[in-house]
Amino acid sequence: MASPSFRPTFWATFWAAIGVALLLGLSVWQLQRLEWKSALIAERQERPTLPALTGDELLVVTDAAPVEFRLARVTGTFDHAREMYLVARSMNGNVGVQVVTPFALEDGTTVLVNRGWVPDDRADPATRADGQVAGNVTIEALIRRPGAPHWLVPDNEPDRNRWFWMELPAMRTAAGLPPDGPPLYLEERAGQHPGEFPIGGQTRLDLPNDHLQYAITWFLLAIALAVIWFLYHWRRDDAAETPGGDAT
Repeated sequence: MASPSFRPTFWATFWAAIGVALLLGLSVWQLQRLEWKSALIAERQERPTLPALTGDELLVVTDAAPVEFRLARVTGTFDHAREMYLVARSMNGNVGVQVVTPFALEDGTTVLVNRGWVPDDRADPATRADGQVAGNVTIEALIRRPGAPHWLVPDNEPDRNRWFWMELPAMRTAAGLPPDGPPLYLEERAGQHPGEFPIGGQTRLDLPNDHLQYAITWFLLAIALAVIWFLYHWRRDDAAETPGGDAT
């Protein structure tokens, strides 16, 4: 009669142990990412509810990180003749640009404002004149800070007015402004001006958070690998059985 036996082999055990350790490590890493992402989402959802900063308060900001995603309520004038374009921006699957316009505050200081998205065929300001607000206006916008581009992002092309990321000193220079200025820019919220375009409110405040699902997946894969290793080494001594018949 066949009897079970457990016979681990060295190399199978060695590689299985490495695989299980790696999968468990990935699971723990995803749990750490879950904690990080949860804190990030909480920050993005809480900061816009704080009192809005005024133009005077913006001008004394030396580090934008503590105030990023807070609201600013400022009064000034857009310089539409010097608008710039963040290219290769999509919205609902449609490719377009985001319009960045100098905004002169009442004290004469100018900040850059991302007014929102327009499709490629409406990049020409003449095709969206109803959205080019003139004169003194008050806007509500999110405070943003420029991030460093990763290695896949192309270099900006100031001579062609094509910007792939918010490079504040270079953009201020291209707009005829002093390169030094507040270490931030504003992103206009939706519904701040007449006309269909630009469409404001491009920053996502409610981010997807699938890290718990990923952590569970890696953990289950580690268990599956351990089970496979165990079954691979769980053998039956069937030498006493004859194929197709009873044992003799």
